[in-house]
Amino acid sequence: MKQDKLFAKDQQVVDFAFDDAVADVFPDMIRRSVPGYDAIISQLGVLARHYAKPKTNLYDLGSSLGAATLSMYRQTSELNLKHICIDNSPSMVKRCQSRLKRHMPDANLEVLCENIEETTITNASIVVINFTLQFLPPDSRLALLKKVNQGLLTGGVLILSEKLIFKNEVENQLQIDWHLSSKRANGYTDMEISQKRAALENVLIPDTLETHQQRLKDAGFKQSYQWFQSFNFASLIALK
Repeated sequence: MKQDKLFAKDQQVVDFAFDDAVADVFPDMIRRSVPGYDAIISQLGVLARHYAKPKTNLYDLGSSLGAATLSMYRQTSELNLKHICIDNSPSMVKRCQSRLKRHMPDANLEVLCENIEETTITNASIVVINFTLQFLPPDSRLALLKKVNQGLLTGGVLILSEKLIFKNEVENQLQIDWHLSSKRANGYTDMEISQKRAALENVLIPDTLETHQQRLKDAGFKQSYQWFQSFNFASLIALK
């Protein structure tokens, strides 16, 4: 695993992009940047075993290197599922294809390079959107969730993981401070933290938990539950 040193030198910061440089260090970057990431990935397999239905499709929207898909496959390989990974980064898609073909060679697998807003979702028992919705323009998020709901079978689920902001200003600042302390504990310097935050400022736009819950309701899901939180990162499950 290559160590993330992308922001270790003083530099002119530009908007964050999922290019070759990021893809090369992504496993290290996300584990050191997102508290609880490994726990979410491992429990996606548990949830998949609970909700995946034989001969259905499992979608991973914004799949990056396919960690969520691999976790789900390992718990459901006997169910004759089709795994569909979607990402709009050619750098991520190339590495995802190679990685998943190596680790799940017998799977019915499709890895596509396209915008998830254009993806057709059909016969789905599970759709995962793992730290991806936050990169879409806020006014386009509901339309995507409506499409996901329409493509899910009755009893199917959406698993949505996101960075959060909080309505209470004191809590919001505490959550930010705790997250920064976590990144320092994982070896990032203050300069790395500051430069990456500047790169993400116009790219990653988080919502409150309440906004996510209302949006899921507006998209047609009958119920949603928060099943995980570590500092200002959380995961929800929405049931059709």
